[in-house]
Amino acid sequence: MRELTISEIRVSYSTENRQKPHISSSESAYKILLSCWDKSIIELQEEFKVLLLNRANKVLGIYPVSKGGVSGTLVDPKLIFSVALKCNASSIILAHNHPSGNLFPSENDKDLTQKLKSAGNFLDIKVLDHLIVTSEGYFSFADEGIL
Repeated sequence: MRELTISEIRVSYSTENRQKPHISSSESAYKILLSCWDKSIIELQEEFKVLLLNRANKVLGIYPVSKGGVSGTLVDPKLIFSVALKCNASSIILAHNHPSGNLFPSENDKDLTQKLKSAGNFLDIKVLDHLIVTSEGYFSFADEGIL
C-alpha cells in the first residue's frame, strides 16, 4: 500500500531594500501601470492587472491576473485576493485595458468592480480605484465617482 503524502502550504513575505513608488492619484497609478504594460499588445489583447499597495500607498508589486482576447478577459476574484493577502496588501487598484481604445466602462466592468469592492471590504483590503488603460489615456472609476 502506497503512503499518501500531503504537501504543506508555505507562505513567505519579504521586501527588498528598494525605493517603492508612492501612489497619490489615479494619474500616478496610470503611469506606473502603463510602464509595466506591453505596448505592442495594448491595442490587441485585453489584460487585467492589480496594483498591490501597503498602508502608506506604496507599491508592493503588480500582479498580472489574466490575458484574454480582443473583447474581454476572465477575472477570478479568488486569485486577486489570494495574492493580495499573501503580499499583505492593505489596498489594491484594479486595471485593465480596452484594445479598442474606448475609455468608458462597460456594464460588466462596473459589475465586476462592485463585486471586487465588496469582497475587499469583507477582507479589509480596500479597492481604491479601477483604471481602464489605453496608450492614449485612462479612465478612473474613483475620479468619476462610480467606485
